Amino acid sequence: MRRIIKVKYHLLVLIIEITILLLALLLAYNFISMPSKKTTFYLKDNTVPTLLNTLDKQGYPTYAIDKYVLKYMTLPKKGWYSLKGEKEGRFQFFKSLYTKKAKTMHIKIYAGETAVELTQRLANDMKLNAQKLLKAYEAQSIYKEADIFSGQYTLARDADANTSIDSLFEQSHNVLDRFIKKNYHKKPKLLEIKILLIIASIIQKESNSIEEMPLISSVIYNRINKNMKLQMDGTLNYGKYAHTIVTSERIKTDESEYNTYKHKGIPPAPLGTVSIEALEAAYHPAVSHYLFFMLRKDGSHQFAQTYEEHLKNIRAFKSKSNDNNQSKLKQIKKSKVSS
Repeated sequence: MRRIIKVKYHLLVLIIEITILLLALLLAYNFISMPSKKTTFYLKDNTVPTLLNTLDKQGYPTYAIDKYVLKYMTLPKKGWYSLKGEKEGRFQFFKSLYTKKAKTMHIKIYAGETAVELTQRLANDMKLNAQKLLKAYEAQSIYKEADIFSGQYTLARDADANTSIDSLFEQSHNVLDRFIKKNYHKKPKLLEIKILLIIASIIQKESNSIEEMPLISSVIYNRINKNMKLQMDGTLNYGKYAHTIVTSERIKTDESEYNTYKHKGIPPAPLGTVSIEALEAAYHPAVSHYLFFMLRKDGSHQFAQTYEEHLKNIRAFKSKSNDNNQSKLKQIKKSKVSS
């Protein structure tokens, strides 16, 4: 009997010691506090590895034990979070993390924008430094332009330059990944994507019409296949010339590889931001024999298979324009006489 009591006593002592040890470990763990720093970050999903990796990148050191502790806590969902630098124990930090959602704002990235234009407008919208934003963009850029797709994005109001650009790049990479999964059986080479983005940027410069984009694309491919120069004004809307009118003088004097009146093939880099529709058109051109197109007054284009047909379209357009101008002059004269 005494032996049984002795065994039970030692077992009880052991349980108490283990309990005290665990409590001491938990207490010690709780004292491993997080840095008292303000930061804003974006979580792309609500998994433990993503949370810990994101915190590490933001300067909040994490440890192997954290992933076990987080199994018993409410994880923050996908989205923006803002930490105010409050001093708190490790348990409280992780326990309350899901409640620390950041205030957000919607920003618009327009098709045809250059990296400089994009970052300048983003700086105005978010009250950030344009140079820091551009530097962050260039640090991640693969294609020089068109790394970020046009569209609407959600950013935290108090996100800094690097965090904002990181988020735009990550969201755009997701768009590109979905495009690749939809259209390729295996991952394409970087050069193939770059060529598609260059063609998409030409399409974007020539037309914003989703219906016309595949036709514009077909003209580009048809001219390349016939070893013809593209001779498209849009390719001269690069860099600081992004939104300038292309004149005959400019066509004569611009010696860059962007001048497709002088150089065969496509420009060396994308011209600006593109929409996913323009990229789809670059990959899926319409089946046509068109080699030429001209802009109508209503913003749409008239296409032609031969140069003769193209010239005929131009003459018809000019004749109609002259008739309209004459009609307007007559109306003006008539109104003056009657008055």
